[in-house]
Amino acid sequence: MNDLEIKDLHVSVVEKDSRKEILKGLNLVVKPGEIHALMGPNGSGKSTLAYAIMGHPKYEISKGSIKFKGKDVASLSPDERAKLGIFLSFQHPEAIPGVPMESFLRSAANAVRGEPYSILEFRELLEKKAEQFRIQPEFMKRYLNEGFSGGEKKKAEILQMSILQPDIAILDETDSGLDVDSLKIVAEGVNSVKREKPELSVLLITHYQRILDYIQPDFVHVML
Repeated sequence: MNDLEIKDLHVSVVEKDSRKEILKGLNLVVKPGEIHALMGPNGSGKSTLAYAIMGHPKYEISKGSIKFKGKDVASLSPDERAKLGIFLSFQHPEAIPGVPMESFLRSAANAVRGEPYSILEFRELLEKKAEQFRIQPEFMKRYLNEGFSGGEKKKAEILQMSILQPDIAILDETDSGLDVDSLKIVAEGVNSVKREKPELSVLLITHYQRILDYIQPDFVHVML
């Protein structure tokens, strides 16, 4: 089964001269096709969980386990986790000057897919996805996240998710800083990917209940 299974998870944030335990015994199971919303105040550990699942080196698992598809992911690199089918949409995506969107997306897709797309094959896929998400062709020529508005960054991440076709998508505050119109577009993007792949699992991390008006969760969890 393609379950995400988290048992008794303890995670510490490790800085240069400090170490602070944020998660203390968290348990969670996300089954294929389920949408789980994870809410709670700042500092409750929502983003810590997301980064721990994806393998950020600053977030250290001191106890417990994270299993996906039956594999303990703690020993896997972030790239290996992505190839396993885990996708993380960052709260604050970094700009990468000099790297066009199209080149980045093709490289990411080839890395996860294993069998490289030809340039023509990928361009056809990208044009189809851009039309689906109402993204102008010129957008693909821009450098990744450089000068992007908050809404454009989120659209780029949803586009990436649609192309990569993960088995589980972790959306870390995808609604942060968006106006209502941008929120609707991003939510429709998530719902569209879900329609394409009904077995996709989603872990939706948010501060605000408003996104739940547009993405209907099967379960809502509150971290304190």
